[in-house]
Amino acid sequence: MTTTATPQQGRRSDVLSAAAGVLRSFVADPRHGNLPASMLALTVVTGLVDAVSILRLGRVFVANMTGNVVFLGFAAAGAPGFSLVASLVALAGFLVGAAAGGHLVRRGGEAARLLASAAFAEFILVAAALAVVVVAGLPAPLAIASAVAGLLALAMGIQNAVARHLAIPDLTTTVLTMALTGFAADPRHHPRGRRAASVVAMFGGAVLGAALVIHGQAWAALGVATGLLFVVVALSAWTSHPDPRTA
Repeated sequence: MTTTATPQQGRRSDVLSAAAGVLRSFVADPRHGNLPASMLALTVVTGLVDAVSILRLGRVFVANMTGNVVFLGFAAAGAPGFSLVASLVALAGFLVGAAAGGHLVRRGGEAARLLASAAFAEFILVAAALAVVVVAGLPAPLAIASAVAGLLALAMGIQNAVARHLAIPDLTTTVLTMALTGFAADPRHHPRGRRAASVVAMFGGAVLGAALVIHGQAWAALGVATGLLFVVVALSAWTSHPDPRTA
């Protein structure tokens, strides 16, 4: 006796197949291996650190410099609630971080090892920012808030430079404008799953970060970001050092 799949079962099978395909694109990409999974984790980190910086460091972006330049313009015009100093420090920190990331890129090496080095540098910087927040608390005086913004922006500059070099499609980790444009404009030529996952990752990081900050636990948001960076370091280092028994 044979059974015929119902339309509902067919749709469910299609959904599961699509979900499996998206998962494979992150953990077993033909070109990039499991690096897309690490990039997705870095996208969550972006949402977390920008939640802390915008809500507790004087309305300043540390990862999205487009937004930060706009905020800088608001502050320069005298709009209340925006810190000119914090925005300038974040911009300068981001540029220094991007230069450091560029130095890592020019040193060469395989992609996983490069990402491991960049994520380790980010880990140290975000952990330092976390230590300052734990000791000083937030909100904090302008000098301390600007120092935290600078440390986080340094980390994000490194991340951006390395992500730009790796050029993994739809995973820039900080800027979603082109991913959203492609999601809407090129549905037939490019799979939407990775773009949607990137948007969800940043949204989720922002929601979690904002929820923690609102409840007076900005340190916890930075703690989660630090933990994710540690995972990225470990995963990338493991990937760049395959088991010699399989060589």
